[in-house]
Amino acid sequence: MKSARREADVEDALDGTRLRIVEAALESLKTKGFAGSSAREIASAGSFNQALIFYHFGSVQNLLLAALDLISARRMRAYGPLFERAQTISELASLAREIYAEDLENGYVTVLGEMVAGGVSNAELGTEVVARLQPWIDMVERKLRDLLAGSLFEPLVPPRDAAFAIVALYLGM
Repeated sequence: MKSARREADVEDALDGTRLRIVEAALESLKTKGFAGSSAREIASAGSFNQALIFYHFGSVQNLLLAALDLISARRMRAYGPLFERAQTISELASLAREIYAEDLENGYVTVLGEMVAGGVSNAELGTEVVARLQPWIDMVERKLRDLLAGSLFEPLVPPRDAAFAIVALYLGM
């Protein structure tokens, strides 16, 4: 339940102004990409003074990470229970396709891809993005362990490696 608490913390930490700033950052990432998500661009997208970004988040990078935290918390809350109910690999694969389609439609795949791309050229950001992917890799690994337990595939499919591969496929890597 550690991740559920973290999700609630993310939501609770965003009051009206902070949430408005984060939503503008999400929109900027979706439409302008990581490189185009400057303080000026984000402030313009949200119709507020760019000084608010630095007042509330300290830096654009911290704001963009807060945006990634927000969509991750929302997605985990929405998809986690569905994920836990999957009883077969086939059901899990079907759910993964649905999640991907919904995330693609909502621009979340773009946001995550842009943050990963930004992390390639900035080691500190890269470390933070990888840390935010970890709960997803852990969730997939747990589910694969459950589904593979006692099957002929259990000794053949290392759940951690498979989980990492699934998350990488989601990112189009």
